[in-house]
Amino acid sequence: MTAAPRGSGATSRILARLRPQRDRLPRDIKVMLAAAFLIALGFGLVAPVLPQFATTFGVGNTEASVIVAIFAFMRLVFAPAGGSLIGKVGERPVYVAGLLIVALSTAACAFAQDYWQLLLFRGLGGAGSVMFTVASMALVVRLAPPESRGRVSGAYASAFLVGNVCGPIVGGLLAGFGLRIPFLAYAAALIVAALVVQTQLSHQRRGPADTQGRAPDMNFGEALATGPYRAALASSFANGWGTFGVRMATVPLLAAAVFGAGPEAAGLALAVFAAGNAAALTFSGRLADSMGRKPLMIAGMLVAGTATAAIGFADQLGWFLAASAVAGVGSGLFGPAQQAAVADIIGNGRSGGKVLAVFQMASDVGAIVGPVAAGLLADRLGYGWAFGVTGGVMVVAACVWLGTRETLRPVQA
Repeated sequence: MTAAPRGSGATSRILARLRPQRDRLPRDIKVMLAAAFLIALGFGLVAPVLPQFATTFGVGNTEASVIVAIFAFMRLVFAPAGGSLIGKVGERPVYVAGLLIVALSTAACAFAQDYWQLLLFRGLGGAGSVMFTVASMALVVRLAPPESRGRVSGAYASAFLVGNVCGPIVGGLLAGFGLRIPFLAYAAALIVAALVVQTQLSHQRRGPADTQGRAPDMNFGEALATGPYRAALASSFANGWGTFGVRMATVPLLAAAVFGAGPEAAGLALAVFAAGNAAALTFSGRLADSMGRKPLMIAGMLVAGTATAAIGFADQLGWFLAASAVAGVGSGLFGPAQQAAVADIIGNGRSGGKVLAVFQMASDVGAIVGPVAAGLLADRLGYGWAFGVTGGVMVVAACVWLGTRETLRPVQA
C-alpha cells in the first residue's frame, strides 16, 4: 500500500477551511439582516436631504453641519447608558426601544417649525441610534455560531451597504414631493424594523433562573486587559476617523478644490468606495473564519490606509476614483474580521454591553476628531497632509494588530 505524501493531509485541511461554507445561517441572524437593511435604507433616505432641509430655516452651512454633527455627538454621549441598559434588561428590548426612539424623533423632524426644534429632535435620534447599534452588535455576538462569526459579520455589513446604496436613490425621488417626506418614510422603515425584531426574533434573554450556570457579563476592565480588544479599539478609532469621518466630510471638499468638480464627482467617489467595499465583503467574512481575524485586520487596514493617503496626492480624477475604490476594498477586508474578533473576545455565553459600547464609542470619537483634524491640516498644509495623516492613523492601527494574538480558535474535529 502506497503511503500518502507527507503534508497532503495538512494541505487538505487548509483547502477545506478555505472552501466556501454552504451551511445556512440561523433564522435569527436572517431576521437581524432584514432589520439591518431596513435601518440602512431609512438612513439613506434622509442623508441627502438633511442639510438642505436645515437651510430652509434660514441658517447657513455651519448651522446645517451642526445638525449632522449633533447626531454623532449624542451617540457618543449615550453609548455608556446603552451598554448598561443591555446588562439590565437585555438586548432585544434595548434594540426595539432604540428603533422606536429614532422613529419618533425622525417623524418629529418632519414637523419641526424652526431650526432649534430640528436640532433637538435630531439629537434625540442620536441617543436612540446608539441604543439599537450596540444592542444589535450584542445580539449578533450572542446569536452567531463561533465558526461563522466572520461570515455573519460580513453578511450584516453587506445588508447595511445595500440599504445605504438604495436609500439615497429612493430618498432623492421622495424629496421631489417635499423635503419633509423622506423623514416620514424613514420613521416608517424604523417602525417596520422594530416590528420585525420584536415579532420574528426567537432569541430571548435568559431569565434569572437560567443565569445561575453561565459566566457573568464581561466588564470593560476585563476586556481592556486583553491585547486583541485594545487592538480593536485602535482600529475602530482609525476606521471612524478615515471611513466614517474624513471620507464623508473631506472627500467632497477635495473633489471641489483640486479637480474643480461638483457634487457629482464626490458622489462618484463614495459610490466606487461602496463598490470596492461590496466586492471585498463577498469573501472577507469567510476568509476571517478560515485564515483568522488578525491577517485580515492587518491586510485590510494597510490597504485602506495606503489608499486613503494616496487620495490626497491624486492629481487626476481617474486616480482619485481608483484610490477611493481600493480604500473601499481595504475597508471590506477588515470590517467583518474586526467585529468577529470582538465577538471572539466576549463569547456566546455572556453579555458584553459595556464592552461593545466602548468599542462603538471609539469609532464615534474618530468620526468626530478625524474631519476636524483633516480640515485643519488641509487649510494649513494642503490635502496631501490631511489624507496622508488619515492614512497614517490606519497604518498605525494595523501595526497595533501585529503585536497581538489571534482570537479565532480552531474548530475541533
